[in-house]
Amino acid sequence: MKAYRLLTGEDTSAFCHKVTEALAKGWHLYGDPAYGFDAATGVMRCAQAVVKEVDADYHPDQKLGQL
Repeated sequence: MKAYRLLTGEDTSAFCHKVTEALAKGWHLYGDPAYGFDAATGVMRCAQAVVKEVDADYHPDQKLGQL
């Protein structure tokens, strides 16, 4: 099964660490990152999709970050 996650967060070093941690755990970047201005909070937000091949069947209650 190919697992998919969309990592999101404010455009800070914490977001970069979140993506780096996923890569260290075997996830792979999927597509380009996305950025957008959150007018409600006045900050930039970013998103990066990641995918990973896993030996498991899909279940909607899976914790994808723990794969």
